[in-house]
Amino acid sequence: MLQATSPTDFKDFEQAMSVRPYRDIERRQSRQIMVGDVPVGGGAPITVQSMTNTRTTDVAGTIAQIRALEVAGADIVRVSCPDEESTKALHEIVPEVTVPIVADIHFHYQRAIEAAEAGAACLRLNPGNIGSRERVQEVVKAAKDNNCSMRIGVNGGSLEKELLEKYGEPCPDALIESALNSIRMLEDEDFFEFKISVKASDVFLAVASYQGLAEACDYPLHIGITEAGGLRSGTVKSSIGLGMLLWSGIGDTLRVSLSADPVEEVKVGFDMLKSLGLRHRGVNVISCPSCARQQFDVIETVKVLEERLAHITTPMTVSVIGCVVNGPGEATMTDIGFTGGGRGTHQVYLAGQPHHRLKDKGIVDHLVGLVEEKAAEIEALKDSEDTDLSSAAE
Repeated sequence: MLQATSPTDFKDFEQAMSVRPYRDIERRQSRQIMVGDVPVGGGAPITVQSMTNTRTTDVAGTIAQIRALEVAGADIVRVSCPDEESTKALHEIVPEVTVPIVADIHFHYQRAIEAAEAGAACLRLNPGNIGSRERVQEVVKAAKDNNCSMRIGVNGGSLEKELLEKYGEPCPDALIESALNSIRMLEDEDFFEFKISVKASDVFLAVASYQGLAEACDYPLHIGITEAGGLRSGTVKSSIGLGMLLWSGIGDTLRVSLSADPVEEVKVGFDMLKSLGLRHRGVNVISCPSCARQQFDVIETVKVLEERLAHITTPMTVSVIGCVVNGPGEATMTDIGFTGGGRGTHQVYLAGQPHHRLKDKGIVDHLVGLVEEKAAEIEALKDSEDTDLSSAAE
């Protein structure tokens, strides 16, 4: 039977075990690179990425999808370049979008050179898969000449033949060794502007590989659980794997790989970061699952509310709770709170304090109006502070 411990016992245990404060995520220290104008690593905000699933040669369709990802908040977008026609298309795509474009290179070194010359901000490749040392040198030269960074993209499903023969199967040691081999190739060419990923579809394999790589080098890490699955199953699997890594401080940029609309990848990525307090974008809705105590239709209200608030990028929290059991307590910790009350009359909280009451009719419209008003207030204050700082600097 477990013995109960006193507060003093726990304090001693906490000191002995060096347990950090429960909300304190200490991020792994890494060097910083630039992907276009976006910093990755070195303490920069963790960036959220996605990848287009249009044919790159469909220039209009690809541009439209990238712009949709930009609206959703994507910091970086990857585009597949399997052939010469695709790298040629980059000449038209890159000038029409604002996010940095990563060219996904499979095996052909010439595609990497063409992509760099076409304006790609970063090349995703495995140096060991593109051929001889001379070819690696040519790709590095193109990257340097065009101010292009790289991502070493190790994947459990496409490990080098010799590593599979050595280890018998994809395993953390194999993925890490593959990454370190690629690192040495680029370092030998005096190139250091790269980040690394060691992805796998197996959560345990991916997490263990990233943990080992994080200890083995100080380069920024692109984290992800590859081929995670559909919208629901892939979100769950990615949240478990990436959540473990992020909570332990590992990860400088991420992609949630879903068999779904790429915009959903960005939304899930930001929700992950938001839930861990690592980055805030848009409205964080705190809502109850609803029960027989609810005084209004919580599920439908939250569904419509989140859709109506998708355009808000200002960080803030809104609680929507169906009854007074937890509602008032949650409201004290949010910017705007809404709690179900009796007889169709509910309580609205602003800045944690009861402010006014509201009847059933027009709940969503009312809350959207309050959020938009609060967002405008926050942005105006931010603009004022920025102006003051600029004036002080002058």
